[in-house]
Amino acid sequence: MAKLDELLKLTKQQNASDLHLTSGSAPYLRINGDMVKLNYRSVSAEVCQGLIFEMLSEGQKELFLENLELDFGYPMPGIGRFRVNVFMQQKGIGAAFRLIPETILTVQELGLPEQLHDLINVSEGLILVTGPTGSGKSTTLAALIHAINQRQRSHIITIEDPIEFVHHNEQSLINQREVSSHTHSFSNALRATLREDPDIILVGEMRDLETISLALTAAETGHLVFATLHTNSAVKTIDRIIDVFPEAQQAQIRGVLSESLRGIVAQSLIPRADHLARVPVVEILVNIPAVANLIREGKGFQIPSVMQTGRTHGMVTFESAVGDLIKSNVISREDGHNFLARRSAGNKKLPPTSPAQLSRQ
Repeated sequence: MAKLDELLKLTKQQNASDLHLTSGSAPYLRINGDMVKLNYRSVSAEVCQGLIFEMLSEGQKELFLENLELDFGYPMPGIGRFRVNVFMQQKGIGAAFRLIPETILTVQELGLPEQLHDLINVSEGLILVTGPTGSGKSTTLAALIHAINQRQRSHIITIEDPIEFVHHNEQSLINQREVSSHTHSFSNALRATLREDPDIILVGEMRDLETISLALTAAETGHLVFATLHTNSAVKTIDRIIDVFPEAQQAQIRGVLSESLRGIVAQSLIPRADHLARVPVVEILVNIPAVANLIREGKGFQIPSVMQTGRTHGMVTFESAVGDLIKSNVISREDGHNFLARRSAGNKKLPPTSPAQLSRQ
């Protein structure tokens, strides 16, 4: 057992999402989004390296010394699985440990919108889950794959860096592949996956043009593809995908995306009313014909208007999602207003929403 295991157990006991260990500092936990310094003495560079290297295989040590950063998964039975990133910084080595629970929660247990079940009830196309780091994208994806696994006889292949939630075969056969351990890159694995008879493909992150292009091809050729992007709204996700491609290809990609996209789930986390936990706030874009036309014509800026009137199609805007959470007393009006104000500050086209406006939603 690694000496760090006691700190990892404490991460679970304190309901923290992350443990941060870094040379020249006491350890920190991230609890409900805030960094909390533990009552420990500072860890020297030598001690920190010893603690981290104890967890690594010889091959992982060589990779880290060559690249000065490393991603890997660290399972702890009875506690969970940790997604670990090791890196170098000014004072020495450091590492961030993200706790991945052993149990995969359902859409209902996570407090996610029920219409997600309708969104994934398709046999092909592209479904994107987006949001900033730490917004719960992996947890939502795991819940969606779990829902499919419980009711469909499908072959599901995941490509992750590293593997986070571990799925067990129920109605479906699931093969989980890890970048660096089982394949050299997302693009290599995705290209090979198309020859492995999949029904559903999960791409942990669409990081580059080649991976995005291959994901679109898979969605076009009869597969259901799930993927993530680090964007904070549905419309910005569309723009991000198109802007990755050279200008000469963008008209073609708009056409491909308008046909293959099934929906986008953009999410963030807001403090619960009692501030003892955080809850997801979710925006859902469903690619109905009106949305597809706007994507094809390069008029993405008009999509929010379609979303505002698209509840009957399962669409949800962040504004309406926040309003619903306030009405049900899940979050406070102040926290809801602050969340929307921050979004408005980053998007000049959206006017700030006042607490009085929220109370009328």
